[in-house]
Order: sequence, then C-alpha cells, then structure tokens
Amino acid sequence: MSAPDRWYSFAEEDLRMAELALDESLHNQTCFHAQQCVEKAMKALLLTVAPGTVPPRTHSIADLLKKLPSRIAMRLPPGLASSMDAFYLPSRYPDALPGSLPDGNPTAAQAREALRLARKTLEACRKEPGPGPRA
Repeated sequence: MSAPDRWYSFAEEDLRMAELALDESLHNQTCFHAQQCVEKAMKALLLTVAPGTVPPRTHSIADLLKKLPSRIAMRLPPGLASSMDAFYLPSRYPDALPGSLPDGNPTAAQAREALRLARKTLEACRKEPGPGPRA
C-alpha cells in the first residue's frame, strides 16, 4: 500500500467514526473525527501531488492548505480551514480556548456541517491525479 493510500485509509476510518458519532448525537466526537478525516485526506493529497515529501506535523487545516498548489487548494470546499480548525481543540478538551465555540460545545448543526465538509474534502482529495499523467 502506498503512503497516500495509508493516509486515505485512516481518513476513511475517521469519516466512519464521525458518522457513527453523529448517529449517537456525540457532536464533539463527530467534529473531531471529521476534522481528523480532513487533515489525513489533505496529508494524503500532499503525498500524492509531491511524492517523497514528509507530511507536516500539524493539525491546522489552514497550514495544510498553504502547502498545496493553489490550483488544487481552490478545488477544496470553501471555508474548509476556518470551519475545521475551529473544531480541533474545543472538540478534544473541555477547557480548551473558552468561548471558541458558542456555549463551548458543537451543536448538532455544526456536527452535520463538519461531516459534510469531511465527505466533500475526502472525495475532492481522492480525485486529484498526482504529478504525472492520469492513468
């Protein structure tokens, strides 16, 4: 299995966990695993478009977007970085960044939106062909 495929496999597992969490109304976990899906899909994409690179050790979607060629980054869902970066810390730790989310917890609507963005991002990342000609 290639390095990007390993990252995509983990991204798909996080997407599945987000779906299961949403079914159980676990909104923090839905948002966290949706964010993790996006992060891992983007790291897989980085490895696809620039083979041999080392994925950056960051959880910031904004930082990952900056590493992508603009022609690729613009194909990802609008508002991706601001939406997903808002969930990483608050969905993990009850005392993280007070006030970063209204009432401190993601709502059902925010969880559904995070899951929607994760699905769209994973799909968009998987469509990117890489540096060589399409097979």
